[in-house]
Amino acid sequence: MPGYEEQMEKRPFNLKVWGKLLPFLKPYKKPLIITITMNLFTALIDILLPLFQRYAIDNFIEEKALDGLWGYAALYAGVILVQTFSVVMFCRKSMEVEMNVGKDLKRASFVHLQTLSFSYYNVTPVGYLLARVMSDTNRIAGLVAWGLVDILWALAYVAGVFVAMLMLNVRLALLVILVVPALAVLTVYFQNKILHWNRRIRKVNSQMTGAYNEGITGAKTSKTLVIEQSNFEDFSRITQDMRASSIKAARLNAIYIPTVLFVSSIATAVVLAMGGNLVMEHVMMLGTLSAFTSYAVGIFEPIQQMARTFADVISAQANIERVSGLLEQKPGIIDTPEVVEKYGDSFFPKKENWEPIKGDIEFQDVSFRYPDGSDDVLHHFNLKIPAGTTVAIVGETGAGKSTLVNLACRFFEPTQGKILIDGRDYRERSQLWLHSNIGYVLQNPHLFSGTVMENIRYGRLEATDQEVEAAAKAVSADTVVDKLEEGYQSDVGEGGDRLSTGEKQLISFARAVLADPRIFVLDEATSSIDTRTEQLIQDAISHLLKDRTSFLIAHRLSTIRQADLILVVKDGRIVEQGKHLELLQNNGYYHTLYSRQFEEESALQVLTSSQ
Repeated sequence: MPGYEEQMEKRPFNLKVWGKLLPFLKPYKKPLIITITMNLFTALIDILLPLFQRYAIDNFIEEKALDGLWGYAALYAGVILVQTFSVVMFCRKSMEVEMNVGKDLKRASFVHLQTLSFSYYNVTPVGYLLARVMSDTNRIAGLVAWGLVDILWALAYVAGVFVAMLMLNVRLALLVILVVPALAVLTVYFQNKILHWNRRIRKVNSQMTGAYNEGITGAKTSKTLVIEQSNFEDFSRITQDMRASSIKAARLNAIYIPTVLFVSSIATAVVLAMGGNLVMEHVMMLGTLSAFTSYAVGIFEPIQQMARTFADVISAQANIERVSGLLEQKPGIIDTPEVVEKYGDSFFPKKENWEPIKGDIEFQDVSFRYPDGSDDVLHHFNLKIPAGTTVAIVGETGAGKSTLVNLACRFFEPTQGKILIDGRDYRERSQLWLHSNIGYVLQNPHLFSGTVMENIRYGRLEATDQEVEAAAKAVSADTVVDKLEEGYQSDVGEGGDRLSTGEKQLISFARAVLADPRIFVLDEATSSIDTRTEQLIQDAISHLLKDRTSFLIAHRLSTIRQADLILVVKDGRIVEQGKHLELLQNNGYYHTLYSRQFEEESALQVLTSSQ
């Protein structure tokens, strides 16, 4: 991914890429037009101001007279007021465009992320998404609102100044014009070099930010492993790279800026020398020379600005490609137009058309292969799970226990075959209809920033406080609440970091219970809870799973003895299925797993008791 982004950074300017921004600019056509108009009007006034200077010198200073001074002063003041108004309007409208385009890009990115499938998040780093939604959108909005408009101002100003100089004196104008190509070549050369090192600085800065993040979030692990010195050496290498890149960029600027100033000063000096002679020979008025000198001095800065901004435009093209690439990312699973028409989508559900769900699940000749895989994980698999059945899925770590659950929950879809919910292919109904009837408790639960009450209520937003508290009591989560100073109004912290893993697990149990789903999935949900807490919720789980279709992805085999069906997974395939006693009597892979774990738990108990 980094190599691909570096390639995008080096691509030439492409209007088609920038055309992808048009849908985001269209709603703000009016402020954009005002911005461009005011900007061009400001450029026009900037061109006219040296002519006022010329008039003042020729008519008041040279003539040593004050006739018409007040009228001139009033007109000049009026022009300055108009210019001030133009600048204020330009800045206000540019800010409006920047804020709104940035907001719309962020909103569109965030909304689109909600529609993408689980598989996308399995392979896409969180940092990559945050950079797209935050940094890239900000840069695009800023460049559209200010950079592109500044280029228009610079172009208009340079073109206007050339016309004005030619009107004042052709010979001097041609002299200045001859210097411009040399300055342009010089600017392009240095800007390309500076741009290269600025990209390098941004890249290293990202590495530094990542190192800071890992150093802070992994501080405890670093201390327990005693790798502070190694971390320091790695960070030092990054900072040295940052220092070297920054110095090279600064050196190029230190050469470029004085060189440009030298060239422009030489051009100005030549203009003054030749123009001075013309004034002495009475071929040119002093006011004309003054105006011409102002033009000669002022024309070089816009040329430099155009070069810098255009370099930024080329560089920002990569930002547009990254954001548009995110927005163009297709969800791995989508509902058909007919399904959306009847059942709605995630943002506009038509719940009045949703049929009640019982929980019958049937796999019919299902084959499945992961999008990035080459072999089938399931091959012509058939299984019927009546409503209310508790299915346990066991196997070693990495065996593929979650595959069946992901298929049943429609986080993935079969490569071949069908999965029926209540006798109908679940692709004939909306994803939201199914997901709204699933309670999923993860092995590593996630809590949102906010209170305990708010986190449990995510299970059913319209639930009352009494219903939230009842759900907590049903799974003994109230024991967690009782330890907190503010009870249900206690803040859980970012990601629930103020609670232990077991406490977060109990809160997520309560959240799932409050949703009252017809299908329950417990993904090794008791593996992070201590033995005493686990015993407290085992009875609650048995009660909660009654009359609900349930999937238990189990780590502790002792917790799934009462399951109606046990599926044994090895190397991504189901090798055995049946009830606990049946599988033990078969003396197969399940028997091996169970015996091994029983021995490990017995040894641990002996060790604990001896201590």
